[in-house]
Amino acid sequence: MGDAVLSVANVDSNSWLLVIGVGLLGCALSPIAELLIAKLVPRLGGAPRLQTRITTAALTGLAFVAFALHFRSTFSLPAFLLLALLGVQLARIDIALHLLPNPLVIMLLGGGLSLLLLPGLISKQSDDLVRAALGAIILFAAYLILGLISPAGIGMGDVKLAAPVGLYLGYLGWSQLLYGALLGFILNGAVTVLLIRRKGRNKATEVPHGPSMLGALAAVTFFIA
Repeated sequence: MGDAVLSVANVDSNSWLLVIGVGLLGCALSPIAELLIAKLVPRLGGAPRLQTRITTAALTGLAFVAFALHFRSTFSLPAFLLLALLGVQLARIDIALHLLPNPLVIMLLGGGLSLLLLPGLISKQSDDLVRAALGAIILFAAYLILGLISPAGIGMGDVKLAAPVGLYLGYLGWSQLLYGALLGFILNGAVTVLLIRRKGRNKATEVPHGPSMLGALAAVTFFIA
């Protein structure tokens, strides 16, 4: 928490212009992404309603601002902006339809890996890139095993999402990979208990796991050094 607050306090006026511009970019890209997703995956039933579009645009803009403050103008920033853009959309779809569309998951994995090549090649951070690839493999394998053991608790969509989530967590570090994986289950468990108490749901499968995975990734990015 202290590192996150410190990063905000150290932003100068020129950097704030960049941060604000990035935030506005996120707000603008969100509705464009929703239109493209509606065309790419027609089974989702078209673009969401206006209130949902406004909410996702605001969340995407805030996520863009947060990542811009955290990564500044480093070569890692574009990869995490892609994560913000697609992550918000994946969470929205999973909450509404309990679905994680393959094209979006593949786009996040392929796009994230491609963009993480920039710091790997330009800044000579090859160790981070190798760790990211291993993180994707490890978390995917772990979720696949859990999905085969307990298909009622972990869906194949969650298994596939584990690959890009592991990619980003692995890029951040081995500790982040471990904490992010554990935190995803903790968040999902907390949300499940809350929904069961408030809405009388009696099945854990009624609670989408994808948003908790993405939320854990965001939390680890900002608060675990």
